Amino acid sequence: MSVRVQTQDFDLGVEVAALRRGNTGIGAVAAFVGLVRDLNDGSSVAVMTLEHYPGMTEKALEAIVAEARTRWEFIDALVIHRVGDLYPADQIVLVAVAGAHRGEAFSACEFIMDYLKTQAPFWKKEQTPQGARWVEARSSDDEAAARWAQGTSDAA
Repeated sequence: MSVRVQTQDFDLGVEVAALRRGNTGIGAVAAFVGLVRDLNDGSSVAVMTLEHYPGMTEKALEAIVAEARTRWEFIDALVIHRVGDLYPADQIVLVAVAGAHRGEAFSACEFIMDYLKTQAPFWKKEQTPQGARWVEARSSDDEAAARWAQGTSDAA
């Protein structure tokens, strides 16, 4: 398992290749990449700044992946989350899960992303034509995470 919080961009192909390198037991890799949108809540976004608490953020991400491991059998997982100033179309986050079978990998990947959105200590500020604004948590993210607590999901 690897968790990284970084300012620099990542290469999806390179990261997935490293995740699966040398393990012939891997039959599936499920990956999610989140991107900065140029429009949010009706306003154009020029830049999004992501802030975090170093050390605490990594521990929270590690705990999320550890929780996923108690729910699904998978071989390895990778979470990369960027911080700092990000611009429309920039990559923000990568969650990749390698497993023997696709169902476990898909479910664990979705769970990690849903919990990351609601439990990881990140703060987002957007620069819009109307000025800077902090991005509030979305109720849809809370609902997505809550369904895992209830033991249900729409995933594989």
